[in-house]
Amino acid sequence: MAEHLITGAKGEDLACQWLEDRGMLVVHRNWRHGREELDIVARDGRFLVVVEVKTRSNGRHGNPEDAVGEAKQRKLMKAGEALVHSLQEDLELRFDVLSITHGPDGPEFLHIPNAFYPLP
Repeated sequence: MAEHLITGAKGEDLACQWLEDRGMLVVHRNWRHGREELDIVARDGRFLVVVEVKTRSNGRHGNPEDAVGEAKQRKLMKAGEALVHSLQEDLELRFDVLSITHGPDGPEFLHIPNAFYPLP
């Protein structure tokens, strides 16, 4: 497996633990809708939270969260809308970004709740 895929998978493992430690319930990992994939889907109270995880092995290539541009946001919103409409519960949809950068003292987390908003 390519190194960036290993880094990403380890980042998603760390992200799940980090989210659960803060009271969220992870309900899906790598949920797919057509060609789109949601890294993590979690419950946070009345919210169904789509969490896009971006992991970097160091900070040399910029901030991980900067990799979630408009095109990626549109894809995540499309898949998130499909997921929430498939559920029997009436939940609000929220899009978060969880950025993980591995540093000399271990992973550093930056959680951005409501990083962008669902389509109207």
